[in-house]
Amino acid sequence: MNLINIIAGFGVGAAIGITGVGGGSLMTPVLVLLFGFAPATAVGTDLWFAAVTKIVGGSLHHHHRSVDWQVFRRLSLGSIPAALVTLTWMYLTGANQNRQGFIVHLLGGVLLVTSIAMLARTKIQAFARRLRTDTPREFKTVQPVLTVLAGVLLGVLVSLTSVGAGALGTVMLLYLYPLRMTPTRLVGTDIVHAIPLAIIAGTGHLIMGDVDLQLLKNLVIGSVPGVVIGTLVARRLPETVARGAIALVLIFVSIKLLWS
Repeated sequence: MNLINIIAGFGVGAAIGITGVGGGSLMTPVLVLLFGFAPATAVGTDLWFAAVTKIVGGSLHHHHRSVDWQVFRRLSLGSIPAALVTLTWMYLTGANQNRQGFIVHLLGGVLLVTSIAMLARTKIQAFARRLRTDTPREFKTVQPVLTVLAGVLLGVLVSLTSVGAGALGTVMLLYLYPLRMTPTRLVGTDIVHAIPLAIIAGTGHLIMGDVDLQLLKNLVIGSVPGVVIGTLVARRLPETVARGAIALVLIFVSIKLLWS
């Protein structure tokens, strides 16, 4: 066992417990910048880390009926094929090993967009709510297509960087379903959608040899108590404060990755 890796898993698990965000957004940069893992190994290992942690959360949301299965199907219709195509392209071109700089810079860009989306989340939802109210027929007409396209984007980003299914996915759902998505249904739908996506993308990276199983075990050992403690802390800590703090950290990390 590696105590430092367990502590890292604990910290990211706590962030997930407090805000529901932090899996790919924090873990992959931590593995690359602090521990020096190759970007492809960090992405592949983090995908399985996300799959394991979200299976637990997703089962609870399913039990409490807080998953919008219609939205899940629309997202999956775009994300699963997109992930398979992206993984096939990576395997055939060797992009996971030959284009490490590309992965690092793409990761930095995705984190920057994610952090901005987190900070502007309330305004984005308010803008979408006005559109939904003022032009209801047109808005509902394009909802299914835009949801599938959002799934395509998430499928590509998650396969390449392991980032996107959490913070970015929730912001997309808030924009596309501003009246339909209650806070509980939003988190539940996003988590459950991320499970098959993370498993498929993680399997692709496992086949390409990008998963460190010993590292994964240590991260999972640390994350379980981290999620529990984070969930308890979340009851006393305002979510906006926690999300704002994580967003600022992600901005700093993204800049460091883009300049690396």
